[in-house]
Amino acid sequence: MPQHDLIVIGGGPGGYVAAIRAAQLGLNVACVEREAALGGTCLRVGCIPSKALLESSARFSEIRGALPEHGIRVGQVELDLPAMLRRKDQIVATNVKGIEALFRKHRVARYTGHARLAGPGRVVVTPGGPTPRPPAGSAATLELEARHIILAPGSVSAPLPGVELDYDRIGTSTEALSWTAVPRHLVVIGAGYIGLELGSVWRRLDARVTVLEYLDRILPGTDAEIAAEALKLFKRQGLEFHLGARVTKAWRDGKSDEDLPCVVECEGLPPIRCDRVLLAVGRTPNTADLGLETVGLRLDEKGRIPVDQDFATGTPGVYAIGDAIRGPMLAHKAQEEGVACVERIVTGYGHVNYDAIPAVCYTEPEIAAVGRTEEQLKAEDRAYRVGVFHFRGNGRARALGQIDGRVKVLADAKTDRLLGVHIIGPRAGDLIAEAAVAIEFGASSEDLARCCHAHPTLAETLKEAALAVDGRPIHA
Repeated sequence: MPQHDLIVIGGGPGGYVAAIRAAQLGLNVACVEREAALGGTCLRVGCIPSKALLESSARFSEIRGALPEHGIRVGQVELDLPAMLRRKDQIVATNVKGIEALFRKHRVARYTGHARLAGPGRVVVTPGGPTPRPPAGSAATLELEARHIILAPGSVSAPLPGVELDYDRIGTSTEALSWTAVPRHLVVIGAGYIGLELGSVWRRLDARVTVLEYLDRILPGTDAEIAAEALKLFKRQGLEFHLGARVTKAWRDGKSDEDLPCVVECEGLPPIRCDRVLLAVGRTPNTADLGLETVGLRLDEKGRIPVDQDFATGTPGVYAIGDAIRGPMLAHKAQEEGVACVERIVTGYGHVNYDAIPAVCYTEPEIAAVGRTEEQLKAEDRAYRVGVFHFRGNGRARALGQIDGRVKVLADAKTDRLLGVHIIGPRAGDLIAEAAVAIEFGASSEDLARCCHAHPTLAETLKEAALAVDGRPIHA
């Protein structure tokens, strides 16, 4: 029976990073991943492939529509979708090989198969999926032992009652990354990050896109002012929205219309016919069949694994991180937790500041945030001040031809400490890093305003918004 100091179950962003950091700290580490490719949902069928398609589709759209204002004229522009998909796949494959190389470099043992706890300190690895499962000790299984076990199983696309997934015409984000033809009419159920990003990809490639959202707004959890501006910009790009729309049923009905074989029923709207349906109503922890009962653990009401501030479960030696525990389902959040967890195991100290974890929606324009929203501060009855600066007042944004959007800074009314920063505009995903660092170090809006920012750069918008907190922006 192979023995290790630490076994990590799951080779996604949280799992593989935890394994590498643990190896750096001198532990004998193993990582068990069901899929042949390391990297988890994020790398295989999530963050990385979606960003590849977003980048390619954005360039296609720009060449067709935005270059003439730069004095650049081109001839007929044609879409080569197979080449676009090949580029996406090549990027994923290269990154997967990179993680494999890191495992070899740090001597992390890799096991392929479905991992299941089999009592304290024991893990059974079954080739293939979780079911059917041969009994422990059979020739088809491998038993591992370790003093410490980290559960990092990730998450899966959340289902919706009434939506009949066939994982082809009606599918999840996984299928939407690999369609071999541009949909005539795509219906996206859910106006969160995933739905809007993939909806944007296919809209740029000429699909008609209709977004159905149960709430009366898009981007749940995002600052309401930013979300409202985003909605206006997305509509301008040709995306259609129905808010407050409760989807009751979606199915494939190829008998009546082979060109538009899918039907989506929604309260208050006539049935919608389309050729593709993307279900994007969020994700749910992938915590089924982990063998938690063998170590006395139970899931909470949302299917998550309960942990304390050190990521420890109620069973000694068993920890959990990432999408399987409370908090936002973000790859970088899982990575920080993986590092903090193993450092806690080895050194006795590990910490994640959840107030300084940024989130980014890679639409056009990008949307990024860190810290509290204005709605959260109001709910907490906390006194705050607001500073806003629009990209149209920034020279670099005008040179780029991307003047839509704004930066919004929220600071404590008494201490001036930064509480939240929200950006919609060009390169927002890169700009938010400065705000995250500022919040991590407890900076004030005055601190941010006093820092010299290179000119002309988009980062000057952060400085101006920080100045606006005190009512003294220079360029507004």
